[in-house]
Amino acid sequence: MRLARLFAPLLVLASIAPAAAQQADLVSIVTPRGVAQSFILIEPEDPVAAVILLVGGHGALGLKSPTEMDWGERSFLVRTREKFAAQKLIVALVDAPSDREDGMDAAFRMGNAHAGDIDAVGGYIKQLADVPVWAVGTSTGTWSAAWNAIAADNIDGLVLTSTITKPRPHWKLAQTHPDGVASLPLDEVALPTLILAHAEDTCDTTPPEGVSKLRDRLTNAQPLEVLMLKGGEPNPSEPCEALSRHGFLGIEDEAVGAIVKFIAANSAKEANGADDANRK
Repeated sequence: MRLARLFAPLLVLASIAPAAAQQADLVSIVTPRGVAQSFILIEPEDPVAAVILLVGGHGALGLKSPTEMDWGERSFLVRTREKFAAQKLIVALVDAPSDREDGMDAAFRMGNAHAGDIDAVGGYIKQLADVPVWAVGTSTGTWSAAWNAIAADNIDGLVLTSTITKPRPHWKLAQTHPDGVASLPLDEVALPTLILAHAEDTCDTTPPEGVSKLRDRLTNAQPLEVLMLKGGEPNPSEPCEALSRHGFLGIEDEAVGAIVKFIAANSAKEANGADDANRK
């Protein structure tokens, strides 16, 4: 089911030369289906892996520059992007594609058009550095991350944070996907996978108990790890918004640290496996 590598040389609309450590650039590529896909790129020296950060909500950041966007600055993955880069991970914080400037619904996030766009971002990164590329999603961004772990060829690992497992009854997909992301064919994910949740997340669509559904259906993810965090700051925003337990407010360092530790450990295993294969 994974997409063929349609890359060919990608047309770069707006790209800067390889960035110095911790310098951020705004990059836009044309994907195989002919749309522009923009993302903030942070390329540290000597990276050990890369992360494609997939935000929640409608996902349309409206990127204007490496530091300016129309929406989403409070998102867990937006406000922690520099923390990932500081741990030697290439970071690609992706916007909605040019034909979805008003936002991405769950149906689009679970489609092959989106998978092709994200696959193109993964391929772009692999042209910069020979490192594993991980899809990291939060909240509604977990639709994107999980689907890309199934369908995109250039994704090597998966991280799900505050995952949608209880769609609201009025959502169109509530009938077809009653368990949210857990209703996807997760048995097709054959990648290292981390599930990160907050034990006190009171968002109705991402209940902590939903983690068990994900764990039970990720039967071929190797390795699979579940981490449940606690604590943080009181919620200044609504339970399903970013400045809350749902967005790991006040424990960002712990959350990012847990993700980076899992990625680094499993990226090292992948690299060692490749070295062993080359020696044979």
